[in-house]
Amino acid sequence: MSVAVCSLKWESARSGPQRITYDSDGYHLVRFPYEAQEEAYDPWHMHDPAHGGTKPSTFPDARSGLIWPSHDGWATLTALVFWHPDGRPSEYRARFVRDPLNLSTGYDSTATTDTVPTRGGQYRAYMWQMFVHPGTPVGLKISARAPGDVKLAAPLMLAEFKVAIQTDVLRP
Repeated sequence: MSVAVCSLKWESARSGPQRITYDSDGYHLVRFPYEAQEEAYDPWHMHDPAHGGTKPSTFPDARSGLIWPSHDGWATLTALVFWHPDGRPSEYRARFVRDPLNLSTGYDSTATTDTVPTRGGQYRAYMWQMFVHPGTPVGLKISARAPGDVKLAAPLMLAEFKVAIQTDVLRP
């Protein structure tokens, strides 16, 4: 089985804080730097700053949150999010989104997860599987909310986003 992989990592200790801004859907598209970092892997150039615009993207603009699949196939999307334990949010949400910036086929969210805070650190891992296609980027969107659905700018400590595409899916 052939697998094409893209693995991205952002951490506040290395890249500085990530300003949380909410889009019209009430979620923040997590941004990832383009330069090589520990855990980063992108030999198929799925996180290339040239994708999706007339000029190259620069971190932390919104396009730096996109992975552009290099192949058609069945993909496993995984994410890891560490929130700073500031105690204000009453829930944490995450979702994977096809075309989160409406650059090609249109916004299509899937696998939305909603969790409450724990007494310890706020560490979350997410996984979903779906078909992906070149020309339709995917992204990880998150939200921290207080009672009354108030969206908070709760700081992130670390985020990872990985896409593994099985390129030889059998068809009957």
